[in-house]
Amino acid sequence: MFRWDIVWQFLFSPFILQAAWTTLWISVVAQLCGVVLGLFIALMRMSRFPLLSGPARAYIWFFRGSPLLVQVLLLWDGLPKLAPSLLLPDYAVVLVAFSLNEGAYMAEIVRAGITSVDPGQMEAAKSLGMRFALAMRRIVLPQAARVIVPPLGNEFNNMLKTTSIASVIGLQELTGIAQIFGSPTFTI
Repeated sequence: MFRWDIVWQFLFSPFILQAAWTTLWISVVAQLCGVVLGLFIALMRMSRFPLLSGPARAYIWFFRGSPLLVQVLLLWDGLPKLAPSLLLPDYAVVLVAFSLNEGAYMAEIVRAGITSVDPGQMEAAKSLGMRFALAMRRIVLPQAARVIVPPLGNEFNNMLKTTSIASVIGLQELTGIAQIFGSPTFTI
């Protein structure tokens, strides 16, 4: 049975508010890093050079094909066993794992946005003497943004929900704190 008295008792608790801030902070930072990483990976994947597109395809394949929990546990437990000097704090493990995972998803979203722009736009920019980077920045990416922004919002919502995985390695975010407060009274 759902008990509103317990909800109101803990809803504005300083511990819950701090945990909510941690969850939001992780989500925003990981999403920003993922978007930047995704842009570069998307451009690498669209390259005609196999030395660029090959590693980008492998990166996307690995991070989209394996569960995020496994990626977090590999960084948390596996990386220090390979190189003990690479022992990271829990928040760094979560940020790196979430950013790398989000970068793979954003790479496909950005690639879809760029390919949705008519190729004639790039040809027109080149005919005006623009270099590739300038044409991408001024012509193609602004037009691709209308395709990229809606899935970006969906990915941010997904990132907010995904932060609950951080409680597995002991990071005290919203899910972990709720479990700590709810377990003594069995009200989770």
